[in-house]
Amino acid sequence: MSEKPEFSMNEFAVLDCPEILQIIFYPRRDSSPQPSVANATARLIPVGEGISISCRFYSADETSPNLLFFHGNGEIASDYDDVAPLFTQMGINFFVADYRGYGLSGGEPTLIDMIKDAHSIFDGFKQMLKQEGYSGNIFVMGRSMGSSSAIELAFNYQDQIKGVIIESGFASLIRILAYAGIPMEMFGHGEVKVSFNIERIQSVSIPTLIIHGERDELIPLQEGKDLYQNSIAEDKRLLVIPKATHNDIFVIGINEYLDTVKEFITAHS
Repeated sequence: MSEKPEFSMNEFAVLDCPEILQIIFYPRRDSSPQPSVANATARLIPVGEGISISCRFYSADETSPNLLFFHGNGEIASDYDDVAPLFTQMGINFFVADYRGYGLSGGEPTLIDMIKDAHSIFDGFKQMLKQEGYSGNIFVMGRSMGSSSAIELAFNYQDQIKGVIIESGFASLIRILAYAGIPMEMFGHGEVKVSFNIERIQSVSIPTLIIHGERDELIPLQEGKDLYQNSIAEDKRLLVIPKATHNDIFVIGINEYLDTVKEFITAHS
């Protein structure tokens, strides 16, 4: 594979202003410090500056594949106490990470910190697996906002990650902000494009699965199609869930969603 291109984080700095951050992030705090399901533990991963990110690990088996999951906006790790058992029942260890200001995490969320913290979370995740004797392969997954964290890791650690899954993800952040009604004048007269995800996925060759709702009203289906079309992975798949919107995709397409994820992870484990 050719050498990876270098990308600057300067574009994100333009967007890390209060007017835009209050639209991008909807942090929620957590009132349940411990998981409510069996074989699950709460974790904290330091990301620097005296700040740690809250996470939850749902264990299936020490030899099972391991899925590092970055959730969507307005969600927190503990929301997945109900969902995670569906993954562990399929024989997948499921690790959900929050962001700064979410759950029990410290700090306040910014775009630059979200991307930078993904690396510390990945390192902490690997250390935990090694220390506790988990030997299965590693996969990363991002839903909605979490797609950037997952693609960032897939781009940088292709020799350590067996596959990447993007659910309801976006190709261009600027387009998503435009969908939300943000005036383009706020982006410096169009000089900032922030096509961060699409640029990176053009250099990700590991197996890739894109899942998107047909009627997603927040991140239109075309965003998922753009990610799929720009992926250079030889093994890539696009799953469109009929009639599903942004927040009911899992409920409407639960069987096909889970079957496809299991098939993808099993095929590359």
